[in-house]
Amino acid sequence: MKILISNDDGFRAEGIVALYAALKTIAEVEVVAPEHNNSAKSNALTLHTPLYVQRADNGFRYVNGTPADCVHIALTGLLGYRPDLVVSGINNGANMGDDTLYSGTVGAAMEGFLFGIPAMAVSQMEKGWAHLDAAAAKIKELVCQMQAGALVGSQPWLLNVNIPNLPFEQIKPIRMCRLGRRHAAEPVITQVDPRGQTMYWIGKAGAAMDDSEGTDFHAADLGHVVVTPLKVDLTDHANLAHWSQTLDRLGTPEVA
Repeated sequence: MKILISNDDGFRAEGIVALYAALKTIAEVEVVAPEHNNSAKSNALTLHTPLYVQRADNGFRYVNGTPADCVHIALTGLLGYRPDLVVSGINNGANMGDDTLYSGTVGAAMEGFLFGIPAMAVSQMEKGWAHLDAAAAKIKELVCQMQAGALVGSQPWLLNVNIPNLPFEQIKPIRMCRLGRRHAAEPVITQVDPRGQTMYWIGKAGAAMDDSEGTDFHAADLGHVVVTPLKVDLTDHANLAHWSQTLDRLGTPEVA
């Protein structure tokens, strides 16, 4: 089994080091990760500046770009082979609900999925790396189960996985969940720099708005490993007919 690992916290982040240590015992593993923290970069690709790949002293390769850049470069020439699985993480903090739209961790995994490779994005629910070894062991266990079930190296799938910061024996079994929803983000934070210019900092993510039973937020609060299958198709299939009828009623606009 060949696994490509990436992340959005940077190639020296504790999460990716722990993930590599766990998975290298069961597979041939390559790491291609961002040089610096690239949180909230989603699926962004760098198109107008050159990208460089360097080899770190720990053997990992790092790129001066986004998480999606790392996986894209790896799969389109850097590796020279097609991995069986792409794993992104372990992220320093949860990626649940609306977070998945912004997450660089999810973006890296999604890039693998877009190339037809099974992929998972992995996060710990709380920041700070508490019980990180337990989270890495859980992912190793999950990958082994999927390999035994002939799911690795097969048809592409995309999973978002969040693991509680608990000792291994206290982590509850996997729950398959839908994404919840967050309230709108907190207001932007403004400051004035030493030259009198106003600076803006994006506010904190909003609290959970839909954390009802069946959501990732609900299962996370109960201490479960939370798994949500994701898809890329953003089409509003349920309302295609409605919008078709609506636009027909509007007619063709006149050209001025």
